[in-house]
Amino acid sequence: MATTSKPQRSPAEIEDIILRKIFHVTLTESTGSDPRLVYLEMTAAEILSEGKDLLLLSRDLMERVLIDRLSGDFPAAEAPFPYLVGCYRRAYEESRKIQSMKDQNLRSEMEIVTREAKKLAVSYCRIHLANPDMFGNVDKEKPSGGLKKRSVSPLLPLIFSEVGSGSLDMFGGSSSSVESPPGFLEEFFKDADFDSLDLILKEVYEDLRSKVVNVSVLGDFQPPLRALKYLVSLPVGAKSLVSHEWWIPRGAYMNGRAMELTSILGPFFHISALPDNTLFKSQPDVGQQCFSEASERRPADLLSSFSTIKNFMNILYSGLHDVLMILLKSTDTRECVLQFLAEVINANASRGHIQVDPVSCASSGMFCNLSAVMLRLCEPFLDPHLTKRDKIDPKYVFYGHRLKLSDLTALHASSEEVSEWINKDNTAKATGAGNGNESRLLQSKEATSSSSNTSGQNAKSTTKYTFISECFFMTARVLNLGLLKALSDFKHLAQDISRGEDNLATLKAMRDQSPSPQLELDITRMEKELELYSQDKLCHEAQLLRDGDFIQRALSFYRLVVVWLVGLVGGFKMPLPSTCPMEFSCMPEHFVEDAMELLIFASRIPRALDGVQLDDFMNFIIMFMASPEYVRNPYLRAKMVEVLNCWMPRSSGSSATSTLFEGHQLSLEYLVRNLLKLYVDIEFTGSHTQFYDKFNIRHNIAELLEYLWQVPSHRNAWRRIAREEEKGVYLNFLNFLVNDSIYLLDESLNKILEIKQIEADMSNTTEWEQRPAQERQDRTRLFHSQENIVRIDMKLANEDVTMLAFTSEEITAPFLLPEMVERVANMLNYFLLQLVGPQRKSLSLKDPEKYEFRPRQLLKQIVRIYVNLARGDTENIFPGAISSDGRSYNEQLFDAGADVLRRICEDGRIIQEFIELGTKAKAAASEAMDAEAALGEIPEEFLDPIQCTLMRDPVILPSSKTTVDRAIIQRHLLSDNHDPFNRAHLTSEMLIPNVELKARIDEFVKSHQSKKQRASGEDGSSNKERIQTTSSDMLID
Repeated sequence: MATTSKPQRSPAEIEDIILRKIFHVTLTESTGSDPRLVYLEMTAAEILSEGKDLLLLSRDLMERVLIDRLSGDFPAAEAPFPYLVGCYRRAYEESRKIQSMKDQNLRSEMEIVTREAKKLAVSYCRIHLANPDMFGNVDKEKPSGGLKKRSVSPLLPLIFSEVGSGSLDMFGGSSSSVESPPGFLEEFFKDADFDSLDLILKEVYEDLRSKVVNVSVLGDFQPPLRALKYLVSLPVGAKSLVSHEWWIPRGAYMNGRAMELTSILGPFFHISALPDNTLFKSQPDVGQQCFSEASERRPADLLSSFSTIKNFMNILYSGLHDVLMILLKSTDTRECVLQFLAEVINANASRGHIQVDPVSCASSGMFCNLSAVMLRLCEPFLDPHLTKRDKIDPKYVFYGHRLKLSDLTALHASSEEVSEWINKDNTAKATGAGNGNESRLLQSKEATSSSSNTSGQNAKSTTKYTFISECFFMTARVLNLGLLKALSDFKHLAQDISRGEDNLATLKAMRDQSPSPQLELDITRMEKELELYSQDKLCHEAQLLRDGDFIQRALSFYRLVVVWLVGLVGGFKMPLPSTCPMEFSCMPEHFVEDAMELLIFASRIPRALDGVQLDDFMNFIIMFMASPEYVRNPYLRAKMVEVLNCWMPRSSGSSATSTLFEGHQLSLEYLVRNLLKLYVDIEFTGSHTQFYDKFNIRHNIAELLEYLWQVPSHRNAWRRIAREEEKGVYLNFLNFLVNDSIYLLDESLNKILEIKQIEADMSNTTEWEQRPAQERQDRTRLFHSQENIVRIDMKLANEDVTMLAFTSEEITAPFLLPEMVERVANMLNYFLLQLVGPQRKSLSLKDPEKYEFRPRQLLKQIVRIYVNLARGDTENIFPGAISSDGRSYNEQLFDAGADVLRRICEDGRIIQEFIELGTKAKAAASEAMDAEAALGEIPEEFLDPIQCTLMRDPVILPSSKTTVDRAIIQRHLLSDNHDPFNRAHLTSEMLIPNVELKARIDEFVKSHQSKKQRASGEDGSSNKERIQTTSSDMLID
């Protein structure tokens, strides 16, 4: 039987078949089973009426049938956008099938057909997205309430598919399964005019923003972030983003928080692990998910949470950095990015305040994220040699139009001085405009400069600054408002937890003594508060302290800051210029303060300083910590010492700090000198709390000095300073060291008596229970408060006495100066009286070590100071100074002290020398009383008006014209450089010798001594009865 061959289809029929498959339409009534085909009956009738015989789809009819398909109301038909995307996908699939056609001409014709079909589908996708109501077959569902609400752009799932949203969030959050046809998005955004895409893109950006609003780092933020990066990589997408009205939201009530919430990028930067105000809290709650009941969790679980948060945060940082970097590389969008960053910084300037309003300021999370991103932007000019630092123009602070930097507290200049200097500089520039004296500014106008914003901006200056300058100063501000503020919050959280735990312990102790329902409620409330504090603290630790790369990038940036600042004063060399350059003087103070704060935090994080070049920081600190002419704020200079304190080998766990104190020339020559100077300067800070602040600051200095004394090269420098500055800075240092020792020990001993009284009250349980509950609570709180005060004061007193002991072993001359020797003797006598005198038994404690009270060690040190000074006393003036102390001296104290020393096994040679000193003091007291008796009644004009003692070297005070004894007024000037009679400024150099009065005093003394010699046969023993004695039974054995 003969076979019949299949009839050959014509090209027109093949084209019709392909277009029917692509567009799912037909011009003939279908008898097939494909329900997707739509019969365009009206279109077919129109074609027939036009005289065409065959109802076949063709390129010429393609757009016509597509419009009819989209405009018609066909039951069960797809909505326009998925239909058009399907058309593109099917056209792509048909184009692949066509490649198997053997007829090359036919294949070429059909390729044109499928290419035109794809182009037409993309074009109508744009038209539909820009005009959703143009075609009738749209989503007919209305939201509840009948209000029209824009749905999410159908383009968004395709973008998610394109950028690969396969990764799940921490809790398995899934993303859309819609896939973008190959090449669809590329063709969608290619060769289209900006206006046709702008509205579409703006809606997509709004949808992306909505996807991440109130999403924490544990949420599914990665697909929107990747989509954002994809869109800005398109020139049209970048342009559309920065022209969006929400790029920089405007409005009369716009503030930092509103900008974070309403801008396109704000919600992306809000994604964080850090806690936020409850009004703006993100989900999932990081604290609850990762750190609830942390004390009961295994360490491995906490480490896993830390690692997870760190990894997700770095994904966020990298994505946001890529977005900004793409926009900054284009000259069309760079200015808009810089303006956005400036607006965010300026709108959140109040984040630098101690108290931050969470409703008006952006979150810590946003600014920490911004900190991490800005540090990444700075990486190109943070090379090890900082080769590009000269491109940073200091005049940006005064003339840059973006940031409000000149209003910030300066390193030294006052706001008036800053304004005066700017005005003077402007005048000079106007006068010498053609003289080329502003070459540095002209050099900064490079092709890479950011252009000035012409859209309604009130610029201070038309000067263009390099991107490096812009990025440097913006990063410094962002770190101040972001990373450093968050680290401060972390420190306060730790303090709140410590106080809360102390309060909880107190409440539980009170409950044990007298339970009550109110106490139970207070304990429960406190436990809940501590749990929340703990979660917040661990969130900070996870995002900030556990991210070593973040901290090291910040340290690299601040190394650039200090090297650049030193460049403004001529480089790393000492001594500093006598006049501080105004460029340095006017720099914002927080540049240096933030560097010091970060170094302190990093020093307490294991291995955070490994690999960091600390030499530049060390030299900077040595140069400026004792230079109030350069850094006015004494607390900032004190913070520099705190950094060094953290770096001491015994304090630091890092090998990076081990050689900092012994291998630097600046350190060996200036470190001890500047520490002693700062010890003196910190006496007067200008703050209302200066009296108490100085003790904490001097504690850090004392610890550092004690360490340096053990380093031979620094000890030699110390001896040299004591010799060269015997009546200068070293004498002032010694005076304040003695003052502090007396105050701290006196306060501690008085507080110990108060503690013992409260302990006695509480131990009498019968009487204690009869007291009102509120009184018991108040007394218990007072008891714990006094315990803390004693512990701190005794620790500081021990440090001061220790320093006096080890320095007096080799340096005695300054102690024995006329203006100092009596002060030192009075201090030693007072300590000796407290430790071996009648009050000794009342100071006995059950657990003295708890309060840092070590009477044996303290007595040994006091006695060694006595002995050290006696050894260096070549002129035998020390015994007389000891015996002239009318407050604490008693000849029997030396014998009592020796007895105690024997029992606590002190060196026998020390005890013997101490007893010999007591004998000399006793003899000096006898001689002094004989001399006083010989003088008889002293004329009032010969007496010092301050202490009512005979003047030996009278001097006139220039302003009040009062005559006083030189030694007494010089002792006063060590602590206060004012005339004690009228508070006028006074220094030792201003004292005027009263030669005439001195001659009369000398004659008076000489004449009475002559009378004494003539009456030498008379018995003068009765005068010795004036010595105040204490009977031996009063001394505690």
